[in-house]
Amino acid sequence: MGIVKTDIKQKTIQNKVSLTGVGLHTGNNVTLTFTPAPVNSGYSFKRVDLEGTPIIEADANYVTNTQRGTCLEKNGVIIQTSEHVLAALVGMDIDNIIIELNASEPPIMDGSSKFFVQALEDAGIMEQDDFREEYVVTDVITYVDEESGSEMIIMPSKEYQITTMVDFGTKVLGTQNATLNNIHDFKEDISNARTFSFLHEIEMLLEHGLIKGGDLNNAIVYVDKELSAETMEKLKVAFKKDNIAVKPNGILDNLTLHYPNEAARHKLLDVIGDLALIGIRLKGKVIANKPGHYINTQFAKKLSKMIKIERRSNVPVVDLNQEPLMDINQIMDMLPHRQPFLMIDKIFELTDSGVIGMKNVTMNESFFAGHFPGSPVMPGVLIVEAMAQTGGILVLSTVPDPENYLTFFMKIDKVKFKQKVVPGDTLIFKCDLITPIRRGICHMQGYAYANGKLCAEAELMAQISKVK
Repeated sequence: MGIVKTDIKQKTIQNKVSLTGVGLHTGNNVTLTFTPAPVNSGYSFKRVDLEGTPIIEADANYVTNTQRGTCLEKNGVIIQTSEHVLAALVGMDIDNIIIELNASEPPIMDGSSKFFVQALEDAGIMEQDDFREEYVVTDVITYVDEESGSEMIIMPSKEYQITTMVDFGTKVLGTQNATLNNIHDFKEDISNARTFSFLHEIEMLLEHGLIKGGDLNNAIVYVDKELSAETMEKLKVAFKKDNIAVKPNGILDNLTLHYPNEAARHKLLDVIGDLALIGIRLKGKVIANKPGHYINTQFAKKLSKMIKIERRSNVPVVDLNQEPLMDINQIMDMLPHRQPFLMIDKIFELTDSGVIGMKNVTMNESFFAGHFPGSPVMPGVLIVEAMAQTGGILVLSTVPDPENYLTFFMKIDKVKFKQKVVPGDTLIFKCDLITPIRRGICHMQGYAYANGKLCAEAELMAQISKVK
């Protein structure tokens, strides 16, 4: 099956909502604001404390560090510990949102997703005008990290389900499992599972100044070694406590476990957050043996790459015999191009975020007279031009008087040609917005297909300008 359009409407939030806390590793006060976002924009982080308020999309390909949480970096701008926020978004069934931050890291709160879930509920969740895509798993896909012995598997399932199996080789924690059979149970069963550490990790982090925002209310600490008097004093200072002791179940007495398997549930929460970086909903069962941010995000990158390849070769299903949305005369009413430089014949689909058009390539095209006359091939640059004209329909459809505008290229990037196009071929063009249209600037991903195969792709940026 692969990528399918579901009958479920995409969702965002109705109102902005903010939370304030401290970043676990930086110790800085930080305000996080959830902001509604348009359809098909997904999840993105916005650093409002930096010049130009740069945006980092929640994309597995931006993962740079997974030592103490999942760190994203784009153009030198960093987001640390993204997973708890992202898990809340998936768990609350939200598709599009902007996460504004005035620091590099979201507030740790109590070390779970509970407070983010509450904020999203307070903001109100609303349906949007387009339908959700999901990736339907039809084969077993695996990733193994030989060094750690960690393994991730996803297999076909009617729902998005996750099972985590945790084994740190310590008596105090032992082996734990957790399962989420339906994502709608996230709030009730998983969202309040808090992060955890072992005493030996806490000692190391304290020595290197890496948990400045930590206190004993946002982490379960498993005591996997004897607690010396010296360490006890350090912990008292670090966590501003007069007294610290170890409970019979082997954890520090700062808090009480919500569940006997809270560690496994939190690892499940992390898996949901890290796999959100794939950028599309999953329909399959994930089994994670000894998960961690490294293997989670490596698995996310693998799936992301597979989905990208499938998306490229996902030829639009168009009935060429149906009456088009726009014929050649309607296209000429909108586009200023004329023969021999009008490169599209029909438009079959036009939405707020995408357009599908077609061109019949005949031997009568003027360029075939000079482009390899003995073995005619359509020039690649003209395929890109036709793709751009299809995208031009999309951007011109946003103004009431398109006949008064011209469309100019601003950028062409990541152009690839896969198959040659020859007389007799029917070209299908598909252009989808990468970012929403702003100030007449259209940034889109274009694909051209012929004979059921991808023949060209390009990232295009164009701007419409009023004719003076």
